[in-house]
Amino acid sequence: MAADWRNMSAADLGRGIGAGEIDPMELTAAFLDAIRTHPHRDVIYARLTEHRALAEAEAARDRAKTGHRLGPLDGVPVSWKDLFDTAGVATEAGSALLAGRVPDHDAQVLRNATASGLVCLGKTHMTELAFSGLGVNPVTATPPCINDPQGAPGGSSSGAATSVAFGLAPAGIGSDTGGSVRVPSCWNDLVGLKTTSGRLSLKGVVPLAPKFDTVGPLCRTVEDAALILAALEGGTPADLRGASLKGTRLLVLETVALDGLRNEPRAGFDHALERLAAAGATLVWAEAEEVADAMALSGVLYATEAYATWRDAIEAEPEKMYSEVLKRFRGGAEYSGADYVAAWQMLDACRDRWAARTAGFDAVLVPTCPILPPNVDRLLADADFFLSENLLTLRNTRIGNLMGGAVLTLPTGLASTGISLMGPPMSEERLLRLGRAAEAALA
Repeated sequence: MAADWRNMSAADLGRGIGAGEIDPMELTAAFLDAIRTHPHRDVIYARLTEHRALAEAEAARDRAKTGHRLGPLDGVPVSWKDLFDTAGVATEAGSALLAGRVPDHDAQVLRNATASGLVCLGKTHMTELAFSGLGVNPVTATPPCINDPQGAPGGSSSGAATSVAFGLAPAGIGSDTGGSVRVPSCWNDLVGLKTTSGRLSLKGVVPLAPKFDTVGPLCRTVEDAALILAALEGGTPADLRGASLKGTRLLVLETVALDGLRNEPRAGFDHALERLAAAGATLVWAEAEEVADAMALSGVLYATEAYATWRDAIEAEPEKMYSEVLKRFRGGAEYSGADYVAAWQMLDACRDRWAARTAGFDAVLVPTCPILPPNVDRLLADADFFLSENLLTLRNTRIGNLMGGAVLTLPTGLASTGISLMGPPMSEERLLRLGRAAEAALA
């Protein structure tokens, strides 16, 4: 039975606990045992929180026995990316700059999740300071992709994704600034939700670029994403019952997002479009020049804020950083304050144009990632290859961050390819309903 638990959705595990069929203590112990004995344990998990996990599971067991469960996921264990503060446990964000950093308090989203009964298994590896979409980190660890042992796992939430893909957590909690939830979800055949900036608290989350940083789940199903979102904010889950694609209008974005798609991602995307149309969705292809205009602002917006956030720590000990990530940060030194302010003014105008263009659609569709996971050894050996593949990896996901909305990525059915559904700001519940219907069409 325990072996089956590792392949079940978080929602199904929660239902099993509620029905008295699964003991939260046995469930958590089974995952901890699986982690300890797994060959990839040390490259997926930075550290475990065993005592905390078992104590939380014991409390969940007591609540289940007395009929006082805190929510549908009470007693379900999850992993946490190593940039969410955990009281008394190191939180180092994949960087030697933060080695030995032990916070006094949990991040707010972790506190909310704990109050909903989620069990904290431990902290997962990530890209250094979250500033790359590839998931490669020679400073700490690089997990393997579930579909290619030599391929990059996607980042920056690399360990969050692989903890789920390898059956070492029912779900992982990550962050997304330019694609860091969606890329690893795509490459490891998972569902990933990028929430709207400002929806979930960033208190106690190690920052990258706070105006773009968001928190979101990486999981097996859309239902899991809905339940975890509610737990992270202490709210009510989206009602997914009766979700349907019939009568929906979906815009397929042609600007930027379809350029240079490699064969497998194109095949996955085309396959997904066919299935969505067959399920009753109306697809409309359209250009959006404001997307190209916004993409041109990425360098000044992201690098400037990231470098301003980390400049003092970086320049005090630059030798501790992976050279390619260091270059990305230092790119922010090239821009002036006037450049940064002007870029934000231009982005706000692009967002207004985008909102007007997409107002008549239920969602906008793009391939989540235009490439498959590149070879890790080549990425580490060839700086130009690292740069080009990283830019391509994050190209499509960055559209969602720049436009400021919510985005859900789903597996297409072809390995390491995904389709993203983009919605306006604070549209997560509507997007999750749409995603549930799309998930059924793609199954």
